[in-house]
Amino acid sequence: MSRARSMSGTIPSMETSHDNLKDNTIIIVLGASGDLAKKKTFPALFALFRQGFLPRDAKIVGYARTKMEKDDFEGRATSYIKGAAEDKEIANAVESFKLTLSYVAGSYEDGAAFDGLTKHLDEIEAKYQSKERNRIFYLALPPSVFIPVAKNIKEHCYNSKGGVNRIIIEKPFGKDLDSARELLNTVKQYWTEDETFRIDHYLGKEMVKNLLVLRFANVALGAAWDKNSISNVQITFKEPFGTEGRGGYFDEFGIIRDVLQNHLLQVLSVLTMERPVSFSAEDIRDEKVKVLRCIPPIERSDTLLGQYVAANGKPGYLDDTTVPPQSVCPTFAATTLWIHNPRWEGVPFVLKAGKALNESKVEVRIQFKEVTQGIFKDIARNELVIRIQPNEAVYLKLNSKTPGLHTRAIPTEMDLTYKRRFLETKIPEAYEALILDALRGDHSNFVRHDELDVAWKIFTPILHWIDGQSGPRPHPVQYPYGSRGPKELADFMAKYGYKRSDDAYFWPVTNLAAL
Repeated sequence: MSRARSMSGTIPSMETSHDNLKDNTIIIVLGASGDLAKKKTFPALFALFRQGFLPRDAKIVGYARTKMEKDDFEGRATSYIKGAAEDKEIANAVESFKLTLSYVAGSYEDGAAFDGLTKHLDEIEAKYQSKERNRIFYLALPPSVFIPVAKNIKEHCYNSKGGVNRIIIEKPFGKDLDSARELLNTVKQYWTEDETFRIDHYLGKEMVKNLLVLRFANVALGAAWDKNSISNVQITFKEPFGTEGRGGYFDEFGIIRDVLQNHLLQVLSVLTMERPVSFSAEDIRDEKVKVLRCIPPIERSDTLLGQYVAANGKPGYLDDTTVPPQSVCPTFAATTLWIHNPRWEGVPFVLKAGKALNESKVEVRIQFKEVTQGIFKDIARNELVIRIQPNEAVYLKLNSKTPGLHTRAIPTEMDLTYKRRFLETKIPEAYEALILDALRGDHSNFVRHDELDVAWKIFTPILHWIDGQSGPRPHPVQYPYGSRGPKELADFMAKYGYKRSDDAYFWPVTNLAAL
């Protein structure tokens, strides 16, 4: 397999805070028997392997409690790789990928079990020609075992004989400010900040990474990117399905912890930060932290909570047998954040997320202020929409004269739909991009410890209110399964100056089944 050169489309001269790992590297996936590893981690590793982006002769070791034979593990690790049944080239690549795989079963709490893992790693590394030994530990695990695993890896599996050790940790990073600090401080006892990569996979999505280029490489956009031109901003996450039997797990966290506090807040920070002095990881993350520090804790009056009920033949949230019968856990939330700095003072940023809604969509919608009244009346506002998923796109809603003998303005769009513009380009999955960043030692798209601390300060008061830690818990309003959300949402959005366009307008790409 040929060695791939640097990925096209990346920002040139990207600085990294570590060495780019090229040889003698083992990637250890802890939690290898779980759904996250099966559905995301291993398919991402396969994609990097197939394209030649893994270090030369890299090996992948799975570790979990489940006892499995090698064939069973290989089958599980490759079960979510797409196209192998139809494409012989992919099928052959899968067989080659299996040669990199091995598996060790063991406890997460027992240090002696990690000695068994180390023995296996030593056997692999004994075949390496040079003294360099690089170990990447990927924790595809529930947060309840983060601390013992981080401790046991450092005490039993850390290679101190030369080479690089890195640990990749999945969210959630705690449940509130205190638990996050406990987790952060404990992990920091064993792993330095340079060795630690905290994944929020939204930072690996193509359109989120594109925000830096859209903002800072275009004078036309930058000139209008402030309170003087922008009326309001929405960052929206919609899922068309409910908890589907996983309500017991979801009920422990809720939609705010699951989506808003991490994914959507990360998008907000990139959207609103000041221009970094360079593309180095720390310069970018410094600016993200600066803007987050300008956001006060969310007020109850700036929050709308909802919970879906049975409709359209689908069960309600409380119909899920894994959910406590009287649960008031929100499955929908809209929260408004305010940024107290010269650029954004007075602009409302509404973060919305919900399950069991009418469509699958993640997007940023920036609504500009109205034009000066006079020759135009009741004209639609300009909007810049950044579609993160599905069908990645950027489109700018403008007013234009309708063709013909009459002078009438109608809303239209300047449309950059990726599947139209970049016909031959494969957009990588977020996990592919982030694992590659970790191999390169680039922290730009990972969450820094102080960034996480500030994020929890913003959300913890509202979460304690929802959890009943600061008085009676709120009761979410109900909305039907498959709807746009609570009927109260329209008035909530109007309170922050949002004006919905004429229903006659539609973005054509949403109606193109071919895309």
